[in-house]
Amino acid sequence: MKQILVATDFSNSASNAMAYAMTLARILQMEIVAIHAIHPTEGINNSTYNAIFIEDYYQNKRDALKEWTAAFSKEKGNTGVKVSSICDVGFLKTVIGKHVKNNPVELLVMGITGSTGISGIVGSNASMIVTKLKIPTLIIPLESIFPTEPLITLATDYETRLSSKDVNALNEMIRGFNSKRIQVVYVAEKSDQAHIKTGERRIRKLIDPGTDLNFNYISDSSASHGIMEFITESHTDILCLVKHHHNILYRLFTRSTVNQVMNKSVKAILVLHE
Repeated sequence: MKQILVATDFSNSASNAMAYAMTLARILQMEIVAIHAIHPTEGINNSTYNAIFIEDYYQNKRDALKEWTAAFSKEKGNTGVKVSSICDVGFLKTVIGKHVKNNPVELLVMGITGSTGISGIVGSNASMIVTKLKIPTLIIPLESIFPTEPLITLATDYETRLSSKDVNALNEMIRGFNSKRIQVVYVAEKSDQAHIKTGERRIRKLIDPGTDLNFNYISDSSASHGIMEFITESHTDILCLVKHHHNILYRLFTRSTVNQVMNKSVKAILVLHE
C-alpha cells in the first residue's frame, strides 16, 4: 500500500501535521508511517543518559513514538488507517531518504510553526528537506486543519518537467480534496504567447481530466512577489510549487513575506520536483 510519511519531533506542529495526514490517508486509502530521527549525539551528553545507557535512551524514544502514533489511531474515524512508526538514529534528511528509497512513499508531510513561518526546528528541517530530497512534500502550518474543497494554486514558469511520481502526487491531492477547480499562476515581466500556449497544453495533460484549470498571468519583475500577491488576493488554501535549480523556491523560503502569507492566507504548501 502507498504510504504517507509524517516527520515528527513530538511538537504541536508535528501533531497538527499528523492529524492532517490521517484525514488525507483515510480519503486516499493509504497507510501512515510516522518517522522520528534521533540526532547522532542526542542522549550521549545528557545528564540522565550517557553512552553506557544510550540503547535505553533509544528504546524510550521508540516507545514514545509508538504511544504518540497510537493516540491518533484511537481517534474517531481513524481506526481504519494503518499506522506504523520508525525511530532511527541519524540526521533527519538521511533517515527520511533511507526510508523513501526502500518504500512506496507517495507524500511526505511536515509541520511548521505558523507564528514564526519557516523558522524553528521543524521549519528549518522542512526547508532543508524540500531542498535536498526529491519527494513530494506537503508543509502544514500549525493553525491549519484539513479543508473541504480548498482552492489550490499551482505556480509555474512553464519550463518545469515534473517527474511521474510528482504528477501522481499532485493528482492524488486534487482527488483527495475533491477539487473541481485549480488556479494556475504564471508570473513574468514579459510574456511570450507561444511559450504560454505550449505551457498551457502541457499543464492540461498533467492534471486529471475534468478539473477546471483557470490560468492567470501576472506582469511582475519579481516572481516571488507576484505569486505572493496572487495567493493573498485569491484566498489560496494550498500553494503548489515546483523545486528546481533556478526557480523561486529558495527565495520564497528565505523572504519574510512568506511568514505573512502563511499566517494570513495559505494553509499549506505542496512542494513538487522535476
